[in-house]
Amino acid sequence: MLVESDGDPAARVAARRRPVHNLWRLRRYLRPYVAEFVWLLIAGLAGTAAGIAVPLVVQRVVDGPVARHDPGWLLQLGGLALLLGVVEAVLIFIRRWVQSSSAVGMEAALRADVYAHLQRLPASFHDRWQSGQLLSRITSDLSVIRRFLSFGVFFLVLNLTTYLVVVVLLIRLHLALGLLVAASTVPLLLITRRFARHYHTASRRMQDQQGDVATLVEETAQGLRTMKAYGRGPELAARFAVGARTLHDTGVGKGRLLANTAALLDLVPNLTLGVVLVAGAAAAARGVLSLGELVAFVSLQLMLIWPVQTLGWIIANAQEAATAADRVQEVLDTPPQIVDTPGALALPRDAVHGRLRFERVAFRYPGATAPVLREIDLTIEPGETLALVGATGCGKSTLLSLVPRLHEVSGGRITLDGHDLRDLRLNSLRRLVGVAFEEPTLFSMSVRENLTLGCPDASDEEVRAALALAQADFAYDLPWGLNTRVGEQGLSLSGGQRQRLALARTVLGRPALLVLDDPLSALDVHTEALVEGALRQVLRDSTALLVVHRPSTIALADRVALLDGGRITAIGRHSELLATVPAYRALLAAEPASAGPPASAGDIGPPPSVAPTSDGRGLVRS
Repeated sequence: MLVESDGDPAARVAARRRPVHNLWRLRRYLRPYVAEFVWLLIAGLAGTAAGIAVPLVVQRVVDGPVARHDPGWLLQLGGLALLLGVVEAVLIFIRRWVQSSSAVGMEAALRADVYAHLQRLPASFHDRWQSGQLLSRITSDLSVIRRFLSFGVFFLVLNLTTYLVVVVLLIRLHLALGLLVAASTVPLLLITRRFARHYHTASRRMQDQQGDVATLVEETAQGLRTMKAYGRGPELAARFAVGARTLHDTGVGKGRLLANTAALLDLVPNLTLGVVLVAGAAAAARGVLSLGELVAFVSLQLMLIWPVQTLGWIIANAQEAATAADRVQEVLDTPPQIVDTPGALALPRDAVHGRLRFERVAFRYPGATAPVLREIDLTIEPGETLALVGATGCGKSTLLSLVPRLHEVSGGRITLDGHDLRDLRLNSLRRLVGVAFEEPTLFSMSVRENLTLGCPDASDEEVRAALALAQADFAYDLPWGLNTRVGEQGLSLSGGQRQRLALARTVLGRPALLVLDDPLSALDVHTEALVEGALRQVLRDSTALLVVHRPSTIALADRVALLDGGRITAIGRHSELLATVPAYRALLAAEPASAGPPASAGDIGPPPSVAPTSDGRGLVRS
């Protein structure tokens, strides 16, 4: 399988040239919270104004009551300074409280959009991307973006405003010293510019490596049984250690870069403060600057240290958010290839007869040099069951996946009752098609929720009938019956049990088209016979396309099509093909012994009725 871990290289280059472009594109998620953001900004500026006013009040205290030895105004000015401090604290509390709620709302909206977009992307996209990379984008990357949009942007605006206002006040207090403080902005800009360039690259590298580690953890968890069976735990642990060490080294490098920058950002204002203290004291000694003005000047300059110190954190957070936005937009910018066309039809179940026709159908996987399917011409009449046979890798499963449009045809067309499948609404088409894959997928939810995944309104009677047809009545004997949670990937059940539940899910609701990819491969001979007997009843009312490997399963089909080299090379009844097509005979003769002896023309008939076995705990095992 091809995997995608770093996104489109061209997109990476463009992102480096415009590091905040993709972050700017996410501004629409801020729009619903513009009013809140404005009020937050007003509260923040008011709190900052209260903090800035305190040194000016102190100036009045020093130059007034203290210098004149007049305690009359001392109590009033002290009370005013205390009141300003309380107001600043209250405004900070209100700001933080409102800020948190809006931040979570933005993150939730963005996460919902990314998840919905992932559902619209075709199976070929998910085949190319590592699941861990997608997982890291929809979790950690979105959290990074949320932190910047909610906190980073706010403090960037607030701190820049504070810096400008304080510098203006300093210039008004003393022109030369104020200009000196203003000039210290130049080295700060040079430091932050260099830091932003290097930190952006390091952030992207680390976030990609986090996705790689997440992929390894997920694959190990899903393949735990295989790993233990082959005793590969130490090797996988060593592989994980290499990935974790690489991630650790990148994180340490990021931390070192941030530490160096933070030290420089701290050094510049402190050096400037030292110069101001010496020059200001000399000016005060000459009488050019009053003692109160010197105290106010130094107090205001001290207020600049925190905005400058946090500048490194804000820039780091902005760069991480920018790289996270690049990674998220790589997903959002991937257009869904299988979508509803304008004027697409919605066919009700009652209006569908079920005539399925493949007309010169071809298919090529993205990036492949040769097509998998070529010039497929095939017609399945209403109520007919067609078995598709062929060697492993000849394209049988691919052909089936074209019916519910999990993949899109590269050439030709597929029609249902004369309607091109591309002219039908996707949700309508997929309600009409029941699909069972060779590898059944169950989700970490209850048995009932798994069964009714495509038919949430199914009644208890319909669920019971579907379970009986698939010989999956063992579900009622689980610890909590149909409410039993089956666990991730359904690994708490045997392979045969998972396959039977998946088959019950497929036939629930009686779809007009049945697409079954070797749905009985994990069943034992006795259970297979029972399922085949019940499945015959369902196939009478549906048009069905089956991929089969066992000769006994061919008995379910009215006709058989042989797929070879991406083309249908023979089609007819089983007995006809067996008698006239050597390749068909050779294919059945090559079936493993577990599938039984090769079928002959006289073999095809109803399977015997046998009862399933039990493991002694009421759970039917296949």
